[in-house]
Amino acid sequence: MFVNREEIPVYPIYRDPVHDFGFFRYDPAALKFLSYEEIPLAPEAASVGLEIRVVGNDSREKISILAGTLARLDRDAPHYKKDGYNDFNTFYIQAASGTKSGSSGSPVINWQGKAVALNAGSKSSSSLAFLFPLERVVRALNMLQKGRDLCQDKWEAVTIPRGTIQATFVHKGFDETRRLGLQNETEQLVRKSSPLSETGMLVVNSVVPGGPAYDHLEPGDVLVRMNGEVITQFLKMEMLLDDSVGQNVELQFERGGTSLTVQLVVEDLHSITPNYFLEVSGGVIHPLSYQQARNFRFPCGLVYVSKPGYMLHKAGVPRHAIIKRLANEDVSNLEDFINVLSKLSRGARVPLEYINYKDRHRTESVLVTVDRHEWYASPQIYTRDDNSGIWIRKPALPSDSQLTSSAIIQVANGVAGMNISSSEHVIAEVEDSTSPGDIVVSNDQDTSSDSGNASVAERVIEPTLVMLTVSVPSSCMVDGVNTQYFTGTGVIIYYSEEMGLVAVDKNTVATSASDIMLSFAALPIEIPGEVVFLHPVHNYALIAYDPSVIEPAGNSLVRAAQLLPEPAVHRGESVYLVGLSKSLQAKSRKSVVTNPSATLKISSADSPEVIELNTHFGNNFTGVLTDEHGRVKALWGSFPTQIKYGENSSKGHQLVRGIPIHSISQVLNEIISGAKGPSLVINGIKRRMPLVRVLEVEFCSTLLSKARSFGLTTNWIQALVKKDPVRRQVLRVKGCLAGSKAENLLKQGDMVLAINKKIVTCFNDIEDACHAMDVYDDMDAKLELTIFRQEVMWEILMNPVVRFALRDMKCVKVGTDVRDGNGTTRVINWCGCFVQAPHPAVRALGFLPQEGHGVYVTKWSSGSPVQRYGLSAQQWIVEVNGKPTPDLDAFVNVTKEIEDGEFVRVKTVHLNGKPRVLTLKQDLHYWPTWELRFDPETATWHRRIIKSLETGDSL
Repeated sequence: MFVNREEIPVYPIYRDPVHDFGFFRYDPAALKFLSYEEIPLAPEAASVGLEIRVVGNDSREKISILAGTLARLDRDAPHYKKDGYNDFNTFYIQAASGTKSGSSGSPVINWQGKAVALNAGSKSSSSLAFLFPLERVVRALNMLQKGRDLCQDKWEAVTIPRGTIQATFVHKGFDETRRLGLQNETEQLVRKSSPLSETGMLVVNSVVPGGPAYDHLEPGDVLVRMNGEVITQFLKMEMLLDDSVGQNVELQFERGGTSLTVQLVVEDLHSITPNYFLEVSGGVIHPLSYQQARNFRFPCGLVYVSKPGYMLHKAGVPRHAIIKRLANEDVSNLEDFINVLSKLSRGARVPLEYINYKDRHRTESVLVTVDRHEWYASPQIYTRDDNSGIWIRKPALPSDSQLTSSAIIQVANGVAGMNISSSEHVIAEVEDSTSPGDIVVSNDQDTSSDSGNASVAERVIEPTLVMLTVSVPSSCMVDGVNTQYFTGTGVIIYYSEEMGLVAVDKNTVATSASDIMLSFAALPIEIPGEVVFLHPVHNYALIAYDPSVIEPAGNSLVRAAQLLPEPAVHRGESVYLVGLSKSLQAKSRKSVVTNPSATLKISSADSPEVIELNTHFGNNFTGVLTDEHGRVKALWGSFPTQIKYGENSSKGHQLVRGIPIHSISQVLNEIISGAKGPSLVINGIKRRMPLVRVLEVEFCSTLLSKARSFGLTTNWIQALVKKDPVRRQVLRVKGCLAGSKAENLLKQGDMVLAINKKIVTCFNDIEDACHAMDVYDDMDAKLELTIFRQEVMWEILMNPVVRFALRDMKCVKVGTDVRDGNGTTRVINWCGCFVQAPHPAVRALGFLPQEGHGVYVTKWSSGSPVQRYGLSAQQWIVEVNGKPTPDLDAFVNVTKEIEDGEFVRVKTVHLNGKPRVLTLKQDLHYWPTWELRFDPETATWHRRIIKSLETGDSL
């Protein structure tokens, strides 16, 4: 982007492997309206006391000019961070110009308009600026210009020789070199051979293991000569190394007063600067670069995790890890890693060993689960092409690799089947050289301290409890989910040879686009599970697992809980709260129900009525509520909420309440007996799943004493009290979901008194009325609601103000909506933004754009075109290039017509109703258009390319 707002493409052609500068090229003919001149480079003009101007975009403000004065020409290279980029083997120039972010790379010019340095960094705690000298820049520029002159029709990459012995030097004053043991004769020689301004010498600071200087140079060695020339400056040393790539150089240095000489091979610096990387499951892995090798003191070329991504991060592999083994095979380089990866299949669980520079002397071992679903593209190799200035992508694995297929291989515990013995027999495997008599195996487990104090409910329910570990891939964080990892306790509610079902709250399993691992309290095994039902109203999900992956002996230890939906929990009833600790140990506490039908005052509550106790284990403990015999009466689950701090800030929080088991039992019976909804394959068997009829209205309860003040008649109040003498409440409409059948019929504040001539006082009454309509098999069936609506009219007289209340009692026929339990099953990524159909939480806000509301932006990716051009989340895309996009299919059809590099005009409508038009540039090379869609026939998520630079239109 030029100063006259002309925008043209630029292409990177060189980046220095050590120093903080690089070059882009562009076509001058592409500029149509701007006349300009180049800035001359004059590194020799830099001097202490020189007045300068830094011209750039300081603090992201367009065109700022800051004044300053050069104070030093021999400052040490700034140290930015210990595990990232740092410049070295060079001096920096120091000035007091007060530059901040946005000025990196800005020219530092003198009064003649010549550039004497490049602005590189600054110190935030002061006004100091760090400027990079231009000598190396001028050398590289001259070589690039010569290469350009040799090019005929198109640009060809130019090789700029850069040499290294993989050693870092620092400049130390003569006073310190003397303390390091420098001989007086050597100091006199150096001072005599150097300018009068010279104040010190180069000293070895670090040596990279495995490099040319390793085992030859040590920290504290004082460099005297290189190839017979006295060297005291970085620039001269680098010039000698650059001119000697692939050759030997002779170094003379002193170590503790002893003169030593060594011959070292100068290595090509570009050869240890990776120009390719592997992208797998959203992570980036490449050979360890020279930059990071000197930071971490590891040899160059090891398998380095630059970005863990989903698969590795889920396993606990951190950023900057060095992978040593995968699937019990050694990996010493990236090719070894790819070779092992190609042998794995989807869903495989294999061990991985790595080391971390923070704890380099110990090897960590984790279990990595290969993605079971196609959350991400198959592993790709990106290679830098300096001719075109882009990274070329190609598949990393052969076409016959198991990982490139969609097949999922069910493997218990990942690698092999696990034999689970019964609790009464312990089997010990020993080497042949050991006699069985030498091994003492005790069958008597001293559990008196635990089981003796445990309640009957705890002992009965423990074999039914499961700990769920849930991971949400970043490529499919739909429905407003903003966290990737969750844990919670679930309960097995059904068990057979073909299927096991676990119930858990939706704060643990928020979306069907999840990877779930189940750990059983009854036996030491961890197996995968799949989301099969997300209740559209209540706060629970059902997870299926395959019992066949557990050996028969292990299955005998696991059982389903006995559900007790009737009678309902009542106030003052004693219940047992039972859950699991992090170590999978059952914990229980006897509690008393204080409110069996409480209403949560949070906007995100999914369950209409919840159970409150007089005590619990904290807001992170989940489990079940049982009677004294261990029969489950409620699921003790967590609900997400926000705690506000001040007016504009809030923090995520959760609270726990009881979810009555009635709804869970009702859905379970439909699954077992055969529901009327869509089919879903569960463990290879196609099953019909339930449909849930709902009235898409949010209700709140109001005490009858307040309802009387709103004008509700005495007769209705008496009828409501007779129906429910405990609650003494009436339901009021809080709002209708946008786009629902009730939206234009009910108003906020309406009191719902009866449905189909039956008085209603609680949320369960409404749910029962909806459920009763399922027997008619009429999707368009309507409920007859008797409502009380009060319309208030104000009339201003001279004095005082008189208020008139117009009371209106009427019957309204309201249509119901039928939902399945799949949740969001389709998401599209376009230009780095994730779009989906609006989920219920968005519709509950009561607004959908009239122009079209089927394309909702739920998330965006860092570095993407939508981030650059400001297309944020929480808004709808209603038009693209003037063409309406009422739904995802229309959106796909419109965007498929747009080619790579084209500018796109996008009209959006925000949640607050404000429309906006913006433009962005499509980049199909790095940001192809793709979709993730759930296939119920295979019970897997599939990734499909819609349009990319390599394949064009694919759908």
